[in-house]
Amino acid sequence: SFDWNDGLFDVTWSENNENVLITCSGDGSLQIWDMAKTKGPLQVYKEHTLEAYSVDWSQTRGEQLVVSGSWDQTAKLWDPAVGKSLCTFKGHEGVIYSTIWSPHIPGCFASASGDQTLRIWDVKTPGVKLVIPAHQAEVLSCDWCKYDENLLVTGAVDCSLKGWDLRNIRQPVFVLLGHTYAIRRVKFSPFHATLLASCSYDFTVRFWDFSKPNPLLETVEHHTEFTCGLDLSLHNRGQV
Repeated sequence: SFDWNDGLFDVTWSENNENVLITCSGDGSLQIWDMAKTKGPLQVYKEHTLEAYSVDWSQTRGEQLVVSGSWDQTAKLWDPAVGKSLCTFKGHEGVIYSTIWSPHIPGCFASASGDQTLRIWDVKTPGVKLVIPAHQAEVLSCDWCKYDENLLVTGAVDCSLKGWDLRNIRQPVFVLLGHTYAIRRVKFSPFHATLLASCSYDFTVRFWDFSKPNPLLETVEHHTEFTCGLDLSLHNRGQV
């Protein structure tokens, strides 16, 4: 276990070293940890001016890049081998809650924000590529479909999940209703193209298949407090 002197909001595993992970913190910093060297962080990056709330390591093989999102309304791009950020992405008009790399398109990531939008960015160009007015509420989470490079899902304070096709953003391709409080995290399945999982401040974890007429597959009520995060195993298709 590792200690830091402020709250830790997110964590991402290195895609090129199984012992390395990065956390992000309430003091605006990112920390790189090595499980083989447990004394302290290998490196600390302190550039965000408010809470660093999201961190993700790129999954495409061509590059080793990390993106962070902050309550200072910016996202930053990092190469873990370089001591400072490579560039800063500005455009959101509210706090950024989630920054997630595309599993398909190199150098492309999505961000979800309190300004009610989902935005798509390309690291090769500083400006935003696409702005999707996703909800009429703060958007707390987003994720990319593992089987369709144009499909994303958002989860918001309005208790809904919405699917978005980047080729036509006028209407969501699906809307999933059932949560009774804000949706805190949403993840697509690594094994099934139409399956996803969400967790919420309503204490539940829910599993959905958006291709079915009744998309809600299961509601798990094991938690007795806000459910803030979840992830699906890449190795065991039944494990969350």
